[in-house]
Amino acid sequence: MTGERARSPWWQRGSVAGRLLKWLVVALLGWLLLTSVPVLLLRWLHPLTSAFMLEAAAQAWAAQERAYHTDFQWVSLEQISPYAASAVIASEDQQFPFHAGFDFDSIREAVRASERGKRLRGASTISQQVAKNLFLWPAHSFVRKALEAYFTVLIEALWPKERILEMYLNVAQFGDGIYGVQAAAQHFWHKSARRLSSYEAALLAAVLPNPLRLRVERPSRYVLARRDWILGQMRGLGGPGYLRALESERRSAR
Repeated sequence: MTGERARSPWWQRGSVAGRLLKWLVVALLGWLLLTSVPVLLLRWLHPLTSAFMLEAAAQAWAAQERAYHTDFQWVSLEQISPYAASAVIASEDQQFPFHAGFDFDSIREAVRASERGKRLRGASTISQQVAKNLFLWPAHSFVRKALEAYFTVLIEALWPKERILEMYLNVAQFGDGIYGVQAAAQHFWHKSARRLSSYEAALLAAVLPNPLRLRVERPSRYVLARRDWILGQMRGLGGPGYLRALESERRSAR
């Protein structure tokens, strides 16, 4: 009996390290289950809200802003103007159809720019922004960035690209309490997202870096210049035709 105990693996001998390893494995499996199941379900189900919406509503409640209202209306990708889709890709993530969640070239460029003393530029992909907006909180920290990377991997593994783009267009913030292109189109132009023009779509995309400071209804010279730059990028990418890469990805996934 003593010999059998001596020959058994160390994690089966009732040691503190063995028990700790077992609990670690159980905790890891529990975490994977707890996080992957909701992400998988959101491949087909539409979210009722997002972490960013809840955060903003909580801040408004704490500040006793009684007039605050969350305007969020889900629409399918087919009900959104192709200009809106191509505008956010041109603005935020031109490699979106081709990468697996992270644009390492943009990350390297951002690091080099920072080393040269230039203002730190964003390198987050659309997939990363979806992960952040849906599941996390706005503050910058190592923990949040690590969780953002984790959820980005899950999203890219479990959702097709079209679903990621559809989710982004519906949960991205375009103004104070205004989430998604449908709510934005109705609020600013009294029309549906399907009827957005290329100029309107580019203007919406122009405020995405900071929709609380950059305004659609009163665009600054910076916002107008950014809109024109986005329009140029849209034309350079081939306009809505650039989305054919997503259609090809969908057909190959079938």
